[in-house]
Amino acid sequence: MATRSIVKEGDSVLHTKTRLVRDFGPRLSTLLDDMRETLVVADGVGLAAPQVGILRRVCVVYDTEADEFIELVNPEIIAQEGEEEDCEGCLSFPNVWGLVTRPTRVTVRAQDRNGNTFERTGEGITARAFCHEIDHLDGVVFTERMSRRLTKEELRELRGE
Repeated sequence: MATRSIVKEGDSVLHTKTRLVRDFGPRLSTLLDDMRETLVVADGVGLAAPQVGILRRVCVVYDTEADEFIELVNPEIIAQEGEEEDCEGCLSFPNVWGLVTRPTRVTVRAQDRNGNTFERTGEGITARAFCHEIDHLDGVVFTERMSRRLTKEELRELRGE
């Protein structure tokens, strides 16, 4: 495994729609392993392949409730419930935080690293991360969905600091 560089705001790859994964071989496994390690080092909850410069429909989400990583290949949202506006940030947009409305419960259908199809439901931050990362795969970044950017003071207040 290796840590990959995270693409930052201003790079056109963040606004480019990704292609489906059709080859479930060792290159995909390496990408997923590297993305997981990169996510851990960056202390994030989600990372999409375009954020490491790869235009494939691949993302990794850390489910904080289950304390596990979820690898999503060719994911799609198949159900969503509720609505919640909350603070959101992104590893590709350091020090930028904003209010984004997302569903409170989301079910995705995806494939694993071996090509097996599965469904997974997430709530709260996991649901938010599913939406955020799938947006990346469609070339959409969270700043396009923000209702308002937060100041440093507002962010500290929301975090109870």
